[in-house]
Amino acid sequence: MIKIRFSSLKGTKAHEYLLRFLLGGLVTAGAGLIADQFGPVPGGLFMAFPAIFPAAATMLEKHEREKKQHAGLPPGKRGRMVAGVDAGGAALGTFGLAAFAFCVWKWLPRGQTWLVLVVALVCWFSVSTGLWWLRRRL
Repeated sequence: MIKIRFSSLKGTKAHEYLLRFLLGGLVTAGAGLIADQFGPVPGGLFMAFPAIFPAAATMLEKHEREKKQHAGLPPGKRGRMVAGVDAGGAALGTFGLAAFAFCVWKWLPRGQTWLVLVVALVCWFSVSTGLWWLRRRL
């Protein structure tokens, strides 16, 4: 079951959000420069890079380590395991992004923009959650 814990947002500090936005912006700008130099297809591939993932994985590991230390427990491997689970989710999400990109690439030149984006969003969500569900069953 997919769970959303809004309480975890309280544990993230303002500078950590800023770092994520900064890294995401840098990757986006880099993809734009690549698209400008080599065309939209290579630029689009680099746009799919999970821009905030490196910062998010580092912060997840740090937060889990701090939780253990706060509870008086040795840090252990839990932080790295949590970051690894997040990496697995990001990897599955990339297939969803590929489905989104495929829908936009194939249908946007012929269809209405809002309709193509809605269909692409449904494809992204279906592929990502479907793969996540399948992974849990295996």
